[in-house]
Amino acid sequence: MSDIRKLSGIFLPVGTDGEAEREQLRALAAKKLGAPVRFFRIVKKSLDARDKSKIRWVYTIEFAAKPVPAPDVLGEKGTCKDGTPRVLVVGMGPAGLFCAVRLLQWGVRPVLIERGGPVEEREGDIKEFFDTGRLNVDSNIQFGEGGAGTFSDGKLNTQTNSAENAEVLRLFSAFGAPEEILYLNKPHIGSDRLKTVLKNMRAYILSHGGKILFHTALTDVRIEGGALRSVTLSDGNRYFFDAVVLAIGHSARDTFALLQRQGVCLQQKEFAVGVRIEHLQEKIGFAQYGKSYALLPPADYKLVSHASDRAVFTFCMCPGGFVMPAASEEGMVVTNGMSNYRRDGKNANSALIVQVKREDFGSDDPLAGIAFQRRLERAAYALGGGAYRAPAQRAEDFLLRRPSAAAGEVLPSYARGVTYTDLSSLFSADMGDALRAALRDMDGRLRGFAHPDALLTGVESRTSSPVRILRGDTYESVGAAGLYPCGEGAGYAGGITSAAADGLRTAAAILRKYGAVNFS
Repeated sequence: MSDIRKLSGIFLPVGTDGEAEREQLRALAAKKLGAPVRFFRIVKKSLDARDKSKIRWVYTIEFAAKPVPAPDVLGEKGTCKDGTPRVLVVGMGPAGLFCAVRLLQWGVRPVLIERGGPVEEREGDIKEFFDTGRLNVDSNIQFGEGGAGTFSDGKLNTQTNSAENAEVLRLFSAFGAPEEILYLNKPHIGSDRLKTVLKNMRAYILSHGGKILFHTALTDVRIEGGALRSVTLSDGNRYFFDAVVLAIGHSARDTFALLQRQGVCLQQKEFAVGVRIEHLQEKIGFAQYGKSYALLPPADYKLVSHASDRAVFTFCMCPGGFVMPAASEEGMVVTNGMSNYRRDGKNANSALIVQVKREDFGSDDPLAGIAFQRRLERAAYALGGGAYRAPAQRAEDFLLRRPSAAAGEVLPSYARGVTYTDLSSLFSADMGDALRAALRDMDGRLRGFAHPDALLTGVESRTSSPVRILRGDTYESVGAAGLYPCGEGAGYAGGITSAAADGLRTAAAILRKYGAVNFS
């Protein structure tokens, strides 16, 4: 028997993991097969926590009597019959990196530029900022190799149903991400392990003929007759490419302004803003799983509230993580969340964010959302007292509309330090009311969410791009053929997996244009 067989609905008790887990699953497969198992893999693993007295793992496995060779996900795929295009990829976040990998597999050797440095150098710049308050505006939590997601949690779950999602996971695994991302219901890499993945991707790109220019930014785009003519980089030189992929990330505010000046079609895009909320991780675990929480991975949550006319939801939840100083412009405070692979920090944190509508922008300018963000970030800087300290408030005080004087049981994890205050002044009255209503509402579904000592730290403002760079069916910018808006910054993704998937699709569009052989 060489055919692969599948077995679903397998239950194992919590506390079963590692080699014991695989041994039990292999034994079940061998019993079902009636022969020794030579091929075995976990296809899906999720947690059934509907009954807290009987929490268990649920599996689907595949197995066979003969070995099944693993597919070569990084192998060459073909060539372009209509000539090899010259491609520039702007930005080395997931969209840009995955676009470059796919192009290389088809014989296209792109040039990648990144305004920041390699991840090793970037770590040093971020540490200096945390320690001294000296911000490098080109190398920080937002900019540098890997993009903004490098210092988050490496969460790979996504709400999109893209056909490329599974391939993104396979490629991440091939570059060194934990194998479990291929089957976990909520996969994550962790910021610590993601750095190794990035180094492996860099090595692959360079060894296959790609070129990487760190500390290099896009400074001009020339468009004539509805098509891209040239670009100018920060070295002062003008370059000619057949295709330029704009994988610029959601914080490339200077690039958005450049594109607007050059007549590229931009559109306002709604987003959300708010705070990071921190709880003790053990209390989140107990609320989610009861006494079994100690036997399980650190618990997460995802909450949505419609208790007011503005939707409020949690986003980028980081179990056992840290609230990160994420500014990329001087005199502004921005927060984000991060977890390492083990998620073993004392606090849990998540964004608690409220919908921002176009009418809140105060202008029809396509970049009005950026202006809104900047006003909020400057106000947070001032409220924090300068030096990139963040304003913070206990949940009880926020609900009662009074300033906080100190933390309670939840101590802040924000590296630049916090100033206890009243966060109400950051938000419009209806936004603040929506956040308060949501806190109470969410507490009804996750007990302790509105605990008096839960800590709110502001401001979370970079949840997604406030701009969309319009593109057509060919993935080219409307009115600028040869320019390919891509990923989260262009307004077509939200998170690591969806951005990487959009990078693959953008590469596919370029390859189709140049007649990739055997390309579907």
